[in-house]
Amino acid sequence: MTASLTLQSLVLGVLLGGLYALLAAGLTLYFGVMRVVMIAHSALLILAAYIAWFFERQTGLDPLLSLVITVPLFFVAGVVMQRLLIARLRPATLTMMSVLLTFSIALLIEGLLGFVFTGTHRRIQLPYSGTHFEFFGASIAVVKLIAFGLAAASLAALYVLLKTTRFGQALRATIQHPDAARLVGINTDRVAGYGFGLGLATAAIGGTALSLDSTIYPSLHWHWIGPLMAIIVVGGLGSIPGAAIAAMALGLSQSLLQIPLGTTWAQTLFYVALFATLMLRPQGFFGGRLAQRF
Repeated sequence: MTASLTLQSLVLGVLLGGLYALLAAGLTLYFGVMRVVMIAHSALLILAAYIAWFFERQTGLDPLLSLVITVPLFFVAGVVMQRLLIARLRPATLTMMSVLLTFSIALLIEGLLGFVFTGTHRRIQLPYSGTHFEFFGASIAVVKLIAFGLAAASLAALYVLLKTTRFGQALRATIQHPDAARLVGINTDRVAGYGFGLGLATAAIGGTALSLDSTIYPSLHWHWIGPLMAIIVVGGLGSIPGAAIAAMALGLSQSLLQIPLGTTWAQTLFYVALFATLMLRPQGFFGGRLAQRF
């Protein structure tokens, strides 16, 4: 492996890790706030990607502008979903039943996308889609850099929201100890609804970022749900900083392993990391104290 190829892999790994962190942030919020395993999260990512593709096709404008529509739309949809569906599940079986419920939602979204857009592969063609620039011998695609910048800005905004606002404090209190949060006067049901909406809003941003450099089709979400679940388990369920660290570490490792092993085998890294975490440290390698501090 040459030095330039190693640098290329490291740069791509960082860009990929940033995108993984954004895509996994919503899953962390769902589980942290309500202990909900949101299987439909990746399907919502693909739905947002299709909306971005359709927006660009119909208007000729940059698909990033579709965020003005999709972010508030997905936020409201998340609040409605939590209040009408998730909140009706029995607390004793919430985690297990949420898997079945959100699995059916994922199938519904996939079926609707297939019915409306058919199974044809779609890809957004932008004026800057083929543009690259050199960085010490590494070639960096502009679309990947834009997706990484969008992910970094979104995660920074999420961090500021959770750390500096009263809603953020209420949400973190609900994540850390719901019963104690209720004792100090926090309406945890309302906070859970808004937290769920916030998770879907990150899906809208992540799906749009994904659409810039990916070919999309209705069943693509099954390709993403496994790695994203692995990220939140390795990072520590409910820990957004932990998920971000795990996403960056696994993204870098996957990019480096693609050279000797190829893309297919490098993808198995996520499942190896998942199994190792469940055997050695079920609470996650970056959760625990870090989750409590956040």
